[in-house]
Amino acid sequence: METAYVALESGRVVEARSRAPGTTRGELVFTTAYTGYEESLTDPSYEEQVLTFSYPLIGNYGVREERFESDRVHPRAVVARELTDDVAEWLTEEDVPAIDHLDTRDLVTGIREEGAMKCGIAAGPDATEAAAREELSACKGMSEHTDIGQQVSVAKRHTHNPNGDGPHVALVDCGAKGSITSSLVERDAVVDVLPYDATAADVEHLDPDILFISNGPGDPENFTAAHALVEEFVGEVPLAGICLGQQVIAGALDGETEKMDFGHRGVNQPVRDLRSGRVVMTTQNHGYTVSEPGQLEVTQVNVNDDTPEGLESDELDVLTRQYHPEANPGPNDSLDFFDDVLALAKDAELAA
Repeated sequence: METAYVALESGRVVEARSRAPGTTRGELVFTTAYTGYEESLTDPSYEEQVLTFSYPLIGNYGVREERFESDRVHPRAVVARELTDDVAEWLTEEDVPAIDHLDTRDLVTGIREEGAMKCGIAAGPDATEAAAREELSACKGMSEHTDIGQQVSVAKRHTHNPNGDGPHVALVDCGAKGSITSSLVERDAVVDVLPYDATAADVEHLDPDILFISNGPGDPENFTAAHALVEEFVGEVPLAGICLGQQVIAGALDGETEKMDFGHRGVNQPVRDLRSGRVVMTTQNHGYTVSEPGQLEVTQVNVNDDTPEGLESDELDVLTRQYHPEANPGPNDSLDFFDDVLALAKDAELAA
């Protein structure tokens, strides 16, 4: 059995079994999801992180490319109690280190008590504790990845469903899941996906009905180009955002964001709508949150900790969600968000 080591910022070194070899480093986080490992592993929001699955067995229904949310695995490494051979082989092909045969309950408890932390990993036939510690010493905090958008965004504009009859959406790709685009296209929207550093001139050239800021990894304050777009077009073009997009929009409209202790990651996060009282279950993956909503109204909150899950402004035509309404791998409680977003464009057109 090949050995692996995880060196933690807390000072501990944990021994495990290597399933995909390599050395790497990143922020150690956990997800409570027990299905949807393919979607999680291809979610760009996990860039520069080491993903720990709290559910003990990962890979029991294989690996199917049609479930992927992007074209590659994004976590720097993967940790589980037990990984199936299918997943281990996939991660080996992707050159993503993977380890198992360790007590993930203990690891998750440590993250909950001490917060998401830096770690270094060494796995494979030549792995040593020293190599894992060396990786840890070189690990950056998430806020230090100042241009992380470049690692996850498209390099140039792409158009989806160009002959659609629905509203024209300019989607700023800060690390967008593929299901966001497909959810809009399913509603016959025309979707232009723009790079994370798109300029006001790029958006003006398209003359969209909606400006949509996507999810993505890291600190929202590092996405300065997206901030600038919101400041430029607020009040002129309806604005929508998911996850990092909510944080960026709030920050650009006099709000504030902050890093959470260990974030929300899983498929069973309960969210309460403050107007209707309805509670829905949601998919989430974020380590930052809006601490002050600025010019926006908080309309939905997380049942567990009261952090903002939905922000709106009728006056400014803004609608955002902290969770992932596209819901892959599920649940499907909040898919109507996309209908509401496209309705923004129609309402704005009627008011013009």
